[in-house]
Amino acid sequence: MGKKRPDLTPQLQEFIKEQKIFFVGTAADSGFVNVSPKGMSTFYILNSQEVLWLNMTGSGNETAAHILKDARMTVMFCSFDKNPLILRLYGTAEVYHERDAVFSEYMRYFEETTGARQIFKLSIDLVQSSCGFGVPFMDYKGERDTLKVWAEHKGESGIKEYWTEKNQTSLDGFDTGIFE
Repeated sequence: MGKKRPDLTPQLQEFIKEQKIFFVGTAADSGFVNVSPKGMSTFYILNSQEVLWLNMTGSGNETAAHILKDARMTVMFCSFDKNPLILRLYGTAEVYHERDAVFSEYMRYFEETTGARQIFKLSIDLVQSSCGFGVPFMDYKGERDTLKVWAEHKGESGIKEYWTEKNQTSLDGFDTGIFE
């Protein structure tokens, strides 16, 4: 049932583009493992072996802290409708902040959104697909606007204050690099 390959086929790229949610998994060499659900239009395929995702401001910043410790990342997609499929992208990631020159270059692939915090670039080492027979059917009802409304209400200076309060260290006390 499971298949492994080194890159994303055109069919797998189309599957990714149809998904409304994906999950990101990271871990440092010690401490908690983090798995985060992501939505909105925050995922972009550069080519068959490189993808980007725009990380929005949230209550934690675990992924950034983990990538500074250990660049391993897994991104997972699941089909909740139509044909069952689970797709995992394994690789190494780099994190970019608005202070990095490449951030604005990569930002052109995404909608300008208040609260955009980082862009992660994943270089894919392995693509694994599996059946997904146990994944339930679920109906997509639409995007939540709560995060966008919250960020717009805070404004850029309020977002930076929030980063100072909530996003400088991980649950394990690791630096996230948000202000370096």
